[in-house]
Amino acid sequence: MTGMSWHQKSAEGLVVTVRVVPRASKDEVAGVLGDSLKVRLQAPPVDGKANEMLAKFLAKALDVPIRNVSLVSGQTGRLKRVLIRGVSEEDIRRRLGV
Repeated sequence: MTGMSWHQKSAEGLVVTVRVVPRASKDEVAGVLGDSLKVRLQAPPVDGKANEMLAKFLAKALDVPIRNVSLVSGQTGRLKRVLIRGVSEEDIRRRLGV
């Protein structure tokens, strides 16, 4: 793969770059778009609702506790960096189907 990957290892876990599409018809992973993972969420992008929904969605999809998913950057933008603890690169690819 050329260029930057949509995930990087860190000392604490895996940092995933996510492009969020709010107000979608359903919550789903829409694949990899360039150097980010595209995730569609039903939540609107107001009052942190999309951020909250993203954390819940990723925790459930990756089968990790919600406390293992934390937003590193991008609180107000569509492009976010999320730290996920307790999963390997293989796990994340398999469980998200990418």
